Amino acid sequence: MLTVQNVSFAYDTVPVLKNINFTIEKGQHIALIGASGCGKSTLLKIIYGLLDVDQGTLFWDDQKILGPAYNLVPGQENMKYLSQGFELQSYRTVVENIGQHLSNFEPELKIGRVNELLEIVEMTPFANTKVENLSGGQKQRVALAKSLAKRPQLLLLDEPFGNIDNFRRSSLRRNLFAYLKRNKITSITATHDKTDILSFAEETIVIHKGEIVNKGNTHNIYNNPKNYYIASLFGEVNQLTITTFLPNSSNDDTILLYPHEIQIVENSDLKASVKKSYFNGNHFLIEAVFKNQVIFIEHSIAIGDSKKIGISVSKEILSARINNN
Repeated sequence: MLTVQNVSFAYDTVPVLKNINFTIEKGQHIALIGASGCGKSTLLKIIYGLLDVDQGTLFWDDQKILGPAYNLVPGQENMKYLSQGFELQSYRTVVENIGQHLSNFEPELKIGRVNELLEIVEMTPFANTKVENLSGGQKQRVALAKSLAKRPQLLLLDEPFGNIDNFRRSSLRRNLFAYLKRNKITSITATHDKTDILSFAEETIVIHKGEIVNKGNTHNIYNNPKNYYIASLFGEVNQLTITTFLPNSSNDDTILLYPHEIQIVENSDLKASVKKSYFNGNHFLIEAVFKNQVIFIEHSIAIGDSKKIGISVSKEILSARINNN
């Protein structure tokens, strides 16, 4: 459905994207992750046709995607781009904003459609509230509903849950992606938050300094990160040598371990000293010093500062990380 071939882009003379290549099939949900400034938002704008590329081509089915130099009104008809700016009309109500581009010739269908979208983004109680009186998170939910109003074939989401309260974010994600799946709407979500993608994105594209450094199944990328940069996008990560856990090994490469992959055990020759315990809700994040290196471990209870602990890693995880190297 979407093909991006050898795309490069620069603002003035500063390169932002370099030789970007990928394809997306109809109905897929793709995550776009990377550090701030890596080019995620720029890539979404290029796909939507808001920017002209310096090099390369993009196709939507068999139709070439062209930027503002070729189109009087930039943007693709079958796509919708939800930017971080919302682009709502402040002095109109929530209902008026969502239904802005829906036909008035069939008012009952229009009202039904708007009500459906209000339920998806959980904004029904604010249907007749003017947008200027909403919070930032509420405005983001209205903008999301508006982007879905005309049932786009491809939805481009730039940090779509960034301003939304934590208690509402989880249900909104579930509502949104269930709706996209039911309606076979393809999506690309640029995000910093791993919880935006781990349960919902089938594939993930990782960008570093304007280049794609990994693309594949989301679970595989998370479970077997190729390098520290990729692993760090999912949270805290430890870098330890293979010989730390397999002293007889001749392989002194480093392996990457998430905090939940290191266990605290009583009988272990590997000892660490606790620096601090951080409460994270259903677990504590233990900061410790191990062989003059700071490491992080998930544990069920807090541990006193300066206390000595034993650590270990399962053979299955070690084997997977070593093979990944």
